[in-house]
Amino acid sequence: MPTILAPVPLGGRLWDWSRTCVFGVVNVTPDSFYDGGRHVEPAQAVEHGLALAEAGADVIDVGGESTRPGSTPVPETEELNRVLPVIEGLVTAGCPAPISVDTYKARVAREAVAAGASVINDISGLRLDRGMAQAAAETGATVVLGHLRGAPATMQTGIHFRDVVREVADELRDSVREAVRAGVPAGRIWVDPGIGFGKTAEQSLALLRATGQLREAVGYPIMVGPSRKSFIGAVTDEPAGQRLMGTCAAVAAVVLAGADAVRIHDVAELGPAVRVADALRRGARR
Repeated sequence: MPTILAPVPLGGRLWDWSRTCVFGVVNVTPDSFYDGGRHVEPAQAVEHGLALAEAGADVIDVGGESTRPGSTPVPETEELNRVLPVIEGLVTAGCPAPISVDTYKARVAREAVAAGASVINDISGLRLDRGMAQAAAETGATVVLGHLRGAPATMQTGIHFRDVVREVADELRDSVREAVRAGVPAGRIWVDPGIGFGKTAEQSLALLRATGQLREAVGYPIMVGPSRKSFIGAVTDEPAGQRLMGTCAAVAAVVLAGADAVRIHDVAELGPAVRVADALRRGARR
């Protein structure tokens, strides 16, 4: 992967990779590990999404199902009832940032894109719904392919990697190949190593350290989502609500290591860290 990537479609514009892309998280869920229940009403979620965009989020990532370890799957209809009013509300309000839908279900992805989303963020890398690859191709959305073995409910059980960096890179390449076979243009594919998804704290830290290596090995832009996750608590012995500074360190580290995008809850608070890390990595920009 060259240091400077070719511009790619992101919503209705071209993203030129001159800085790290920031995904701001809007969880429309009662049970997410950090902010579950805060934005379950559509009006609350829309307000939060607009505030994230105002704070500097480049993409608003809307999710209607918690995928924390041990979480219970949500039926498609319930997930749609959660995310569609928020996506439609953001569009109606003139949200300046493109909208992403955080889902592994093909139907949810299709209807979300029809409602105004332009990015599909699939934590499973097309593995949990075999129709997702075709949905991504037919909708024309940019797709983020995450790494996950198994399902969120059981992913922390029986974790085994002999070489976590190599195996994650191999399995991300498999997801990319499936997307390309389905007709997703290479310029619309990003990858995500799935920090905390079926990995121990030590394995998540190893993947974070290897961000640049993974980027080179897979050959596609890489998004990293370390925000307030359990590996930080394993290091700091803090609950999710107190992991802001640990997240700040992880975000700065992955930007310096080569991340093209980060997915975070605290856009206003962490924006300066992203900008400083970008300046160190790419050269100062105003």
